[in-house]
Amino acid sequence: MRKIEEPRRFGPGWPIRPASAGPDPTTVLPSALMSPRAYSWYIGATFSLFWVYSTIPDIVRRSGSALESTAGIVLVVAFSLCFLAAAPVAWTLSTRGRLLVCGAMFALTLVFVPWLGTGTVGLWTYPGVIVGMCVFSWTLTSTAIGALSVLALVVRALTQPWSEAVLVQPVIILSIPLMMAAFARTIAVINELRATQAELEAVTAERERSRVARDIHDILGHSLTVITVKSELAARLIDADPQRARAEIGDVETIARGALADVRATVSGVRGVTASGELAAVRRALAAAGVEAELPSSTETVPMEHRELVGWVIREGVTNVIRHAGASHCRIRISEQDVTIDDDGRGPGTHTLAGSTSSTGLQGLRERVESAGGSLRVGTGELGGFTLTASLPAKATLTTEKTGAHS
Repeated sequence: MRKIEEPRRFGPGWPIRPASAGPDPTTVLPSALMSPRAYSWYIGATFSLFWVYSTIPDIVRRSGSALESTAGIVLVVAFSLCFLAAAPVAWTLSTRGRLLVCGAMFALTLVFVPWLGTGTVGLWTYPGVIVGMCVFSWTLTSTAIGALSVLALVVRALTQPWSEAVLVQPVIILSIPLMMAAFARTIAVINELRATQAELEAVTAERERSRVARDIHDILGHSLTVITVKSELAARLIDADPQRARAEIGDVETIARGALADVRATVSGVRGVTASGELAAVRRALAAAGVEAELPSSTETVPMEHRELVGWVIREGVTNVIRHAGASHCRIRISEQDVTIDDDGRGPGTHTLAGSTSSTGLQGLRERVESAGGSLRVGTGELGGFTLTASLPAKATLTTEKTGAHS
């Protein structure tokens, strides 16, 4: 069996959502930390921790004892792990939760003050990066990162003689987090586009399933009704008129094969229905059912763009006449503006309300007509039975009033 491969996705695939979108309902802790999509973040973030690792010699040198050195190294490891976890955790939280994560990262840098003193400023790039990765609004992001950079500049200016070197760390704290903020926003937009694409694919698939279900119902409903009528007629004619019975059985076989071909074409999405073709088909079906047919001689008055829709109206309307109406006469009228199917049968049943349809066939037909910009009406017709009318929009609005009872 051929293996179905997922489409290739470009980019790191981080599960980033804008803070304004709220927490991701599909990602919760602790699964967020173990998600394969978070692993790519861990790889890149681990390489960026070299600045943290570079503080270990200073911590050991400035420690007064082995225990103090060990404590400092443990804090370096803890800080590194917190930085790695901060972004995946923040992506599962709302704006307030993400702000708390950013504040916690900044507070963690201050624990190194006993060893690094003002050198702790060099670690402020990391909470700045987390601010950028949280995808706050640009105003909040730039304000937070800018404030962190200004604070670093003040600390450096107050503790060191003025020189160009004083600007190095504040510029790093400003530039790298802003760069990561822009990068995170790009990934967030890509993720939103992917989510939208997935939703569109689901909607498209659902619409296609509905189309196939509706078309198959319409095709089989009509064909099986005609097959049933012709089979009953053939059974009655076996003794009285064997030759006519054989002809009817031949018609049953032809209709069955045609229905099978229609189903296959419908599933593949290439089936075409025409008003003229359906008119010819219902003429034979009504004759086999013993219903007198009053049909138009042609369908030339129907605008070309609506002939398929008119074909579906004729098919469903006559199927209902044969199946439910108990009629002896059926009349189809076609104009440039509408199509009407009347019969002299039992008329609307208790299951059919004026202006509404509850059966599967008529409901599917109503959806088909309304999607084309028309409308469908049903009720009691001029012949005393059921009527269905489909009217076309503007130049050609299709509304159909239904004759024959329900499918």
